[in-house]
Formats: sequence, structure tokens, C-alpha cells
Amino acid sequence: MDLRAELLKSIWYAFTALDVEKSGKVSKSQLKVLSHNLCTVLCIPHNPAALEEHFRDDDDGPVSSQGYMPYLNTYILDKVVEGVFVKENVDELCWTLTAKKNYRPSGEGILPQKDAFRLWCLFVFLSEDKYPLVMIPNEVEYLLKKLCMAMTVELNYVELEDFMSQDSVQQNGFSVWAFLEMMNSGKLTRGIAKETMSMAIEEVYREIVGDVLKEGYLWKKGQLRRNWMERWFTLRPSSLDYYISEERKDHKGSIPLDANCCVEVLPDRDGKRCMFCLKTLSKAIELSASDTKQRQEWTSAIQTAIRLHAEGKSSLHKDLKQKRREQRDARERRRLAKEQELQHLHALQEEREKKLAELEVLKEAQRQAQLLMEQDELRRRQQHEELQRTLELQLREAEEVEMALKEAEAEHQRRRIRELEDLQQRLEEALQQEIRARQDEEEHRNTQARLLAEEEEKMKALMALQEEQEEYIQKAQREKQELKQEMENKTKALEQAQRQVEDIRTTRHRVEQDVMVSTHTHTHTHTHTLSLSSTAD
Repeated sequence: MDLRAELLKSIWYAFTALDVEKSGKVSKSQLKVLSHNLCTVLCIPHNPAALEEHFRDDDDGPVSSQGYMPYLNTYILDKVVEGVFVKENVDELCWTLTAKKNYRPSGEGILPQKDAFRLWCLFVFLSEDKYPLVMIPNEVEYLLKKLCMAMTVELNYVELEDFMSQDSVQQNGFSVWAFLEMMNSGKLTRGIAKETMSMAIEEVYREIVGDVLKEGYLWKKGQLRRNWMERWFTLRPSSLDYYISEERKDHKGSIPLDANCCVEVLPDRDGKRCMFCLKTLSKAIELSASDTKQRQEWTSAIQTAIRLHAEGKSSLHKDLKQKRREQRDARERRRLAKEQELQHLHALQEEREKKLAELEVLKEAQRQAQLLMEQDELRRRQQHEELQRTLELQLREAEEVEMALKEAEAEHQRRRIRELEDLQQRLEEALQQEIRARQDEEEHRNTQARLLAEEEEKMKALMALQEEQEEYIQKAQREKQELKQEMENKTKALEQAQRQVEDIRTTRHRVEQDVMVSTHTHTHTHTHTLSLSSTAD
């Protein structure tokens, strides 16, 4: 996978994040901002008028992804120079845009944003080279195994199989949001501390995305003073860099690797053990590991880096991903060939069974001809008997339905009467409460009137207050009249409800009489039918 394809995967997420209405189009103003930011992180000059010039024949509406691709290739990706920019900055820009719209985790085991970003980068790296981007279950399992190895735990295959059994995953593969949802659920990492998980994600991220073949402390012998110093080494396919500590802040040097380099195991000396030497065309660097296992891992990793450089490959995991894809394709071809062979054998077997079945059909036809004659006579007798039973059953069902309808109607009337009686009782109770409330209010008003009269005698000099009191008394009398009128209206409503109850009682009595008459008529009809049936027999 070349650099352009890697960048396009990340940029695709940024473009789709700006497509708010999911119409496949983004406005020119948003594309201008996106283009400017891409030029900034890719360290290339930005021409603000290029976008308008490129789309001068179009209207002012949104631009589709197909329409933006020529501009993106011509004005941005064609100018990109590998090594001039930091790929992680491009990924971080695209992640910021897409996460703001699509990544809204919920729950207790939510990954930190930094870990979610690194998992997103790993997903983009391992996803298939087609859009929309998905990762097949095999690659998901491969990534989860790498994470579990970094944490020295076993992968929870039960939870993984349960998640992979979902219909959306089986049909389309994993989307990045489904993958992050699975990681945030905590089912696969139950019992693992967040710090351990973060360290494992960082390690796998640096290994796969950062092309780090191996990292760790080694003792290095100086080229000038020839003293031994412990340094943190980071091995990539093109170089072996070393720093003062594992924070990788103080870069002390870099050893370029090419096809002319080689690594050689050295005997113990100068108080150092597990030594080996990295030889280049210009110098030889002596190194010392902590134990024999570490020395073996370092020498193997350096030889792998030299081999990749000699083969013109810039990344071990890109090569491994391509090999895994080729192996899957080979397995798929073998599976298809096997299926075709099985289908051919199955077709031959079906042909043979078909011919045998035709012979059996001829024999069976002879037997069936005889059986049909016997069954035809039996069927005619059964149909006659069945018709007679059906007529009798329909008659009984009609009688039962008629009785059920009448009973249901009577029950409905009884239920309606009970509801109206309950309503009358509630109205009477409400009326009594209203009367008591009005009486209490009237007593309260009388008391106030007395108090006002006494106050009037004491404060005769205050004529203005006396007028206000008189107005208040008049207002109270008007409210009393209104309350009295309202009580009279409620009394009339109660009387009307009572009349309705009486009407319903009369209706119920009439319905009960109708039911009794109908029952008597039905009994008489049923007796007459039985008489006619006996006469017919």
C-alpha cells in the first residue's frame, strides 16, 4: 500500500465527517478549510484560489467526493513528499474531524481519546483497500491477538465470536465505529487495568503504524571515548535510532540500515556479556543486551530490517498484511475449487438418484392407480358424512353466536348503568364538598364583615378606608350571588344525571324483557327443528 493510498484512507473519513446530510457531497467552504488544513499538516504550499478555479464551471452548491478527488490529487497529493511531513499529524487531523461527528462512546470502560485515536489508526492501516472502509474479522482477530500478547493475557474468544456473529458484521465486516464500540464495551478486556491497556495499544501502534520492529534498552560502546552507555534503541526497517531514555525526547543518534549492513554475535569481554556488533560500510557499533534471549531477538529483528530494506520494502507489517491477504485469497481459491468439485460430484449423484427415482415413480404410479379407485369411493362417503356434520355444527354455532351477542349486549347495559350510578355518587359527594366549602367561606366572610363593622366604628375619621371596606362588602355579596348561581347550576346538572340514570334503568328493564322473549323464541325454534329432523329420519 503506497503513501497516497494511506493518506486517502484517512482523508476519506475527514470528507465523510463533513457530509452532515450523508448525501455524498460537501460544501465548497468546508472543502476550502479541509484543503488548507491538509496542506498545513502535509507541509506543502496552499493556493486558496485553486479550489474555486478548479470548480469554476460548477454552481455554488456542494461538491461530491468524485468531484473533489481530481482537485485533491492534482493540488495536494501530487505535491506530497515522503519524509517531509509527519503522518501522525495527518491522521490526528482526520481523526479530530470524524470523531467529533461519529465517536460518542458511553459506559464505564471508555477508552481515553489518545487510545481511541491509536486504535482508529490501526484500523485504517489494517482495513481493506475499498470504500466504505471495513476490516474483515480475520484482521480484527489478528489485531486483538497482538494487543493481548502485549498485555500477556489470553484473548477472550467467546466474547469475540459473540460479537462477530452479529448480522451487520457478518455481511459487511467491521466498521471502525463497531470496532471501537466493541473495545469500549470492556467485554474483551475484562479485569485488565486501563494503564495496562493503554501501554499495550501504544506498543502495538508503534509496531504496526510506526514501523517499529523492536524497542528496548541496550548498552552501546562509544566510538570516541570507548566507554559503555545505556541507551533506549528503536529499530525501524530503515534505521536504528537511540535515545537517552524510553521517553525518546533526547535523540542521541541514528544508524542507517541498508543491504550492506550485517549483524554479528561477539564473545563476552570488557565485563560485558551477550554482546553483538552491527556493521555498516563506515563503522561497527558494539552493543550488549541484558540476556541471551534479548540478544537473539535484537539480532533477528536487525536482520529482518536489513532484509526488508534489501527487498525494497518500507514496512514489515505492510508486507505481512499483503502475505495474509494472499494466503486468504489462496485459501478462498482452494475452497471454491473444492466446492466446485463437490458440486460436480453432487450433480452426478443427483442424476443417478433422479433415474432411480423415475423407476420408483413408474412402480408407484401403478400402485397409486389402484389405491385411487378405492380412495375415491371412500372419499365420496366421507364427504357426504362430513357435509352432514358441518351443517349440524354450523347450526349450533349460529345459535351460540346469537346467544353470546345478546348476553354481551345485556352485560354492556349493566356495566353502563353501574358506571352512571358511580358517576352520580361522585357528583353528589362533590356537591356536598362544594356546599361545605361554600358554608365555611360564608362563615369566614361573615366574620370578616363583623370585623370590618367594628373597625368602622373605631375609625370613623378615616372616610377613605370606610369606602374601601364598603366596596369590598359589595364585592363579597356579588361573589356570594355568583356562588349561589353556580350551586343552582350544579343542582340542575345533578337532577339531569338522575333523570339519565332513570332512563338507563328503564332501558335495562326493557332489554332484559327482550332477552327473555328471545330466549323463549329460540327454545321454541330449537324444539321445532328437532321435530322436523325426527320426522325426516
